[in-house]
Parts: sequence; structure tokens; C-alpha cells
Amino acid sequence: MKKFTLLFAMAVLLFTINSCSRKVSRVSPDEQIDISGRWNNTDSRLTAEQMIGDILKANWFTNFMQAKQGQKPVLICGFVDNKSHEHIEAETFIKDLEQSFIKTQKVRLVQAGKKREELRGERADQQTNASVSTMKKFGMEVGADYILQGSINSIVDSHKRKKVVYYQINLELTDMQTSEVVWIGDKKIAKYVKN
Repeated sequence: MKKFTLLFAMAVLLFTINSCSRKVSRVSPDEQIDISGRWNNTDSRLTAEQMIGDILKANWFTNFMQAKQGQKPVLICGFVDNKSHEHIEAETFIKDLEQSFIKTQKVRLVQAGKKREELRGERADQQTNASVSTMKKFGMEVGADYILQGSINSIVDSHKRKKVVYYQINLELTDMQTSEVVWIGDKKIAKYVKN
């Protein structure tokens, strides 16, 4: 009887441990998986791809290419402000935008913000620590023609165990020389979540 009780207790313990354990499996980053209804990598990637496509189909691009005899415009991705109700790491969205720009090979992209400052710091360090033949000079950066900036906004409508989460991503492309806004676009995402 003791053996049976011991075996039964071990079986219950193993069942409890197995039922409480977490199972993790790898999936493709391109696979669309919505678990919580919050902003996720699919939203970021698809929004970036669509908006970059829209930017490059707009009149400003054709006008620039004609005025500059086919020269590619130089862009800088500025700040995207998260004004939504949840924590969204805007830098991942900015990286998706930059990656989408580079994939098109229709524009040139220059660094912004902290990364640009780090480059300048390294260039300054080279002035005293690198050989003259390999040292990179100051004043040789490519200036941006346009800056892309924007915001991520959200509205949540909920009642009991149901909610609709609405995101609106707004982007603006501004001429660096004249401060003229040459393109404005938005992307809307709505998610229905039922618990």
C-alpha cells in the first residue's frame, strides 16, 4: 500500500509540474501572431513597409528626381513619438522604416541622433589616434535633404470582456532646407480583442 501511495503521489507531482511548465517554440518573425491585441512586430513591419511605399510614390519624390537629374534624395529618420496608451519601443519602428527605405534602394539614408553623435566622437578620436592615411575627415558628412518624423497614437474602446484597440501612425516628410512639409501619411490599425 505504501508503494501505491508513493507512486500515486509521484504521478500527481509529475502531472502538476508538467501542467505548470511553459512550452516555447520558435516561429518565423514574419509570421503574424496576435496574442494580447497590443502593438507588435507585425504591426511595426507592415506599417513601415506600407508607409515607405506610399512616401516613394508621392509627388515630392518625382519632383526631386527631376530637379536633381536622377540623383537620389538623402533622408534622415527623426523622432517617432509614442503617444499611445501602451509602451511601444519607437526605435524598433524607426529601424523598420530605415530598413524599408534601404530595401527600395531609391533613397540614401544618413544616421540620426545618438548614432550620429557616436560617429562624430569616433571621427574626433581618429584625429589623434589613427594614421593620417586612414583618418576620416570632419566636414565630409552627407547632409539630409528630408527628415521623416511622426507619432504613434491609440484609442481604446472597451466594455466588460471586449475591446477595440485603434492605432493611428502619422508620419511627415519635411524638406530640411525650406521646412516645407512635402508628404503626410497615416496608417490605421484596429484590433478587436475578446477575453
